Amino acid sequence: MVDHKKHRNILYSLVVILALLQIISFLIISVQFSNLNSKLDSEIEKTNLDLKKFTTDLIQTYNSLYQENFNDISMLLTKQEKDFEQEISLLKSTQEDFSGIINEAIVSVVTVSTGDSVGSGFIIDSSGYIVTNYHVIQGREDNIRVLTYDRELKEAELINKDELRDLALLKIQGDYKEIALANSDELQVGKKVIAIGNPLGLSFTVTEGIISAIDRAGPNGLAEYIQTDVSLNPGNSGGPLIDTNGKVVGINNFKIGDAESLGFALESNSIRESVNSMLEQTIIP
Repeated sequence: MVDHKKHRNILYSLVVILALLQIISFLIISVQFSNLNSKLDSEIEKTNLDLKKFTTDLIQTYNSLYQENFNDISMLLTKQEKDFEQEISLLKSTQEDFSGIINEAIVSVVTVSTGDSVGSGFIIDSSGYIVTNYHVIQGREDNIRVLTYDRELKEAELINKDELRDLALLKIQGDYKEIALANSDELQVGKKVIAIGNPLGLSFTVTEGIISAIDRAGPNGLAEYIQTDVSLNPGNSGGPLIDTNGKVVGINNFKIGDAESLGFALESNSIRESVNSMLEQTIIP
């Protein structure tokens, strides 16, 4: 009887121990499951954040590429429009019709006078900066007047001078249509050019010819002159020599004696270099 009771107590003890082990195991599994859920939630949140960042970066990249492509297309369309306008001008030129080109260019040409001499000039900046030959105003720098295309007579200020290249930079008050300088490195012998000026004081006269030679040496020893067969007369000095696109390729400067078809113009790249230099310096009294 005693043995049965002892065995039963042992059996109860085992049952209790097993029950405790199951409870402990359940608690451990519950804790692990809870930790796993927390890790899973954290990974899901991290994945969502990564996905959101990736989506944002993708959208920004797309927008950037789209904007870049849009800008490229806009630039291409603008270039095509300019090319089309240039083709129209060239078409007019090949048909010997320079009227449209001259009408646009001539509004930027002016008459420069000092009372003792008369020459030409052209507006290179809309704020009223004018380029002419220095010999046109030499000795009368304090008495310079400019007659614009609109027949307005303006007092002009001498900003600076480049005696080596025979250039003077003037300034008048007001807003005007400027004329662009071409790249004279692209000049070719045989190309048509047009001189606009005031020969013998006759305002805004136009003569046509071709480029006979380039890189000619001038009186200053610099090989920066364009030789043309365009008719040049007193008063043409300082006026623009334009190409068939209406851009200035040179400034009419001199001709050799009484010879015909031997005119010379300082090339546009030298004009640009000289003007930039004059603007950076203080005028020499």
